[in-house]
Order: sequence, then C-alpha cells, then structure tokens
Amino acid sequence: MITKLDAILSLVKNAQVTIRGSDIEWHNPSVAPVSEEQIQAELVRLQAAYDAAEYQRSRSAEYPPITDYLDGVVKGDQAQIDKYIADCQAVKAKYPKGS
Repeated sequence: MITKLDAILSLVKNAQVTIRGSDIEWHNPSVAPVSEEQIQAELVRLQAAYDAAEYQRSRSAEYPPITDYLDGVVKGDQAQIDKYIADCQAVKAKYPKGS
C-alpha cells in the first residue's frame, strides 16, 4: 500500500513532515511544500508503478534458489543446470510480464 508519506518523499527527497489525518505539517523551512493535488497525482503514479511490478514480486517468490544453478555449474551437471533454467522459465510463463 502506497501512503501519502511515500508520495511526499518521492516528490521532496528531504521532506520532514508530520501527517495527522489530512493535515500535513512541514518542518524544514528550506523545502517548499507540495500541494495536495501534487501529492494525490504522485500517489496515483506510485500505485500504478507498484501494481505494474506485481509479476516481479510473484516470480521472485517462486523462483528456485540460485544455489541450485551454481551447484550444477560447480559439479558440471548439465541436467541440473537445464532443470534450473526450465524451472525459471515455468515461473516466467506462470507470471508473464505485464499481466
């Protein structure tokens, strides 16, 4: 879940703020506050980027451990290497990019 604070920090890297309900208190006077409209637009942008990367999070959770591949390389076991690659390709097929 993307928060209002995430949006503010995305827009103003060094922002120091306190958020109470819908009120935002800006603590660093050298930084110009951003408008509520800018914050809302950034919330939408960040949420869309997060949603678009769902396939990456799903894949990451199901990929086989890289140690399986490395073990096959060290042992010179092509069958183990091929299995690792096939397992990765199956995960990619299960969670295609952009789905």
